[in-house]
Amino acid sequence: MTGPAPAYTSPLTSPRPTLAHAVASEWTKLVSVRSTLWTLGTLVLLVTGVGGLAVLQTGAVDYETMPYTGPAMFGLMVGQVSVIVLGVLTISSEYGTGLIRSTLTAAPDRHRVLTAKYLVFGAAAFATVAFSVFLVGIWAALVHSGAGSGVHSASEWTGALAGSVYVTGLGVLALAVGALVRHSAGAIAVMLGVVTVPPVLGSMLGVWEATAQFGGVMIGYSSPLALIQLFGAGGADGGTDGSFRIPGDLEQLGVLGLVTAAAVAASYVVVGRRDV
Repeated sequence: MTGPAPAYTSPLTSPRPTLAHAVASEWTKLVSVRSTLWTLGTLVLLVTGVGGLAVLQTGAVDYETMPYTGPAMFGLMVGQVSVIVLGVLTISSEYGTGLIRSTLTAAPDRHRVLTAKYLVFGAAAFATVAFSVFLVGIWAALVHSGAGSGVHSASEWTGALAGSVYVTGLGVLALAVGALVRHSAGAIAVMLGVVTVPPVLGSMLGVWEATAQFGGVMIGYSSPLALIQLFGAGGADGGTDGSFRIPGDLEQLGVLGLVTAAAVAASYVVVGRRDV
């Protein structure tokens, strides 16, 4: 009779999986798919292309009251859609193709996987947005620098960073919506509604006196007006525009931050409980 076979010991090391491993995996997935190249490439082209044309249409005197980074806002108004689409596809594409099953089999800790997706996407989106905005700002400074352009300070560049954070926040919100909806078209439709409906509906509600105040709030916190404010067109402390109040920079970032935080928290709860 022979005794029991000895237990198998693998010669390969098997370290305990960590968040760093999940981040590396998500980074590999993000940079290896065509959607990332197309969406972020489109973002750069829109911001630098439209912003560069806006710079050529302005004169040095225009920058007495406008920061050098101001023209980047025009391209970012449209380019933010690219960030939203990529945020949704970062997770919804895995549900659509069934890859999410392989992902969660290899890394059963769903919250760790979701955290890695937020970190990788947020870093990539912010770096691309900020890079594009600063290219336009540097281009404007080179073309229109001089005595006629007024006095400029570092605060306008921090405002551009705040605008980049705002657009990145929209992308993170889109990722959270994608995790909740699990359908690319549906999540993108929801996010397009978040961006486009408030200014339109707010304008409609502003026609009637009974709903004018509520319509003004919707317009004040809408994405287009937030970008205008953060890029220095509305003043650092907000102001008024006709029948509605323009929130300040911190208010704009705070409201988006609260909405995004609520959606992210909901995504952790839903992803942790729901079957794939």
